[in-house]
Amino acid sequence: MTAATIPQGGEELSTAAVLPVVDLSVYLNDKGNQSAKETLCTQMAELLKQSGCLVVRDPRVDTNDNGQFMDMMERYFERGADEKLVDTRPELSYQVGYTPEGAEVPRVVKDKQMQEMILSQPSSHKAVMPVGADIKCRYMWPLRREERQVQERFEELNAECVSPQGIPEWKSQMDEWGEKLLRTVETVSEIAAVGFGLPTTAFTSLMQNAPHILAPTGSNLERHGQVGACYAGFHSDLNFITIHGKSRFPGLFVWLRDGRRASVSIPDGCLLLQAGMQLEWLTGGAVEAGMHEVVCTEATQNAIARAKAAGRSLWRVSSTVFSHISSNQILQPLGSFGTPQANAKYPATYAGDQVRKDLELISLKAK
Repeated sequence: MTAATIPQGGEELSTAAVLPVVDLSVYLNDKGNQSAKETLCTQMAELLKQSGCLVVRDPRVDTNDNGQFMDMMERYFERGADEKLVDTRPELSYQVGYTPEGAEVPRVVKDKQMQEMILSQPSSHKAVMPVGADIKCRYMWPLRREERQVQERFEELNAECVSPQGIPEWKSQMDEWGEKLLRTVETVSEIAAVGFGLPTTAFTSLMQNAPHILAPTGSNLERHGQVGACYAGFHSDLNFITIHGKSRFPGLFVWLRDGRRASVSIPDGCLLLQAGMQLEWLTGGAVEAGMHEVVCTEATQNAIARAKAAGRSLWRVSSTVFSHISSNQILQPLGSFGTPQANAKYPATYAGDQVRKDLELISLKAK
């Protein structure tokens, strides 16, 4: 595959320069200062409106957990293609198990409006224009907290987990790491709800019994290590909020609401959260789903060289959870976000129908 052209012209902007680290301990401390908590809620709501993403520090999440999880995923992704294919479930829209490289096609490939968005971006903040399917693979692991209620209308979005053979610690590590990330999302959702002037449980009540997914991606840097290789083309996520642990290789870029492109730099011990389409829907567009891409840059190549010298894996793993609104819940602007204009643009829709539609647009929906 021919490498795309990396944007030039101007010093690269980093999220470290524009996104403060939000310390969740201020909110989690029962005896904490109430004024500080209120300030935190307001700050988080404004950050989401301005950028669609957050960097947070959660005292309940240990950096070592992220490292152990990525070690396990590197071992899995290093398996041969045929060995991994037994874990695929295309008939379930790849919402469980292994998604092979080349299965997911970024929406921008077919969406003329998104293509025009890229063409209109200034050169120093321009996305790579994808020319085909993403050169990444993924593993989808549903996070089960309780006996999930039967959702017959959306059965494929709420399917049972698929475990690969030969990794005895798989289920425990996937469940434990996924639960920690999901717990952070719930805390952020409560804080943001208060900041938006909504009840504390406005979002979390809609997340009960939802198809939350731990979804680590894997990109083979030994095979696709040329500058411009596009691992995940310019897109926003279809879910509620996406959360990432720190990757061992750079390459993730996000777009702020003012159109600036920023390379993601997550401090040690921190997590990145991005607004998805469902949060945009529930806020009537006050928060926009964050646009982002993952591409190979010179910084990625430098990290590849260091990994080679140290004898480490050359798979780029993302430590990611897609949190969702329950498939049977209605997406519609909440509270003061429900203006006539917002209700017209974001009409009441089952979350499951919204997910199905967007899976079809990225070529993952079962035929």
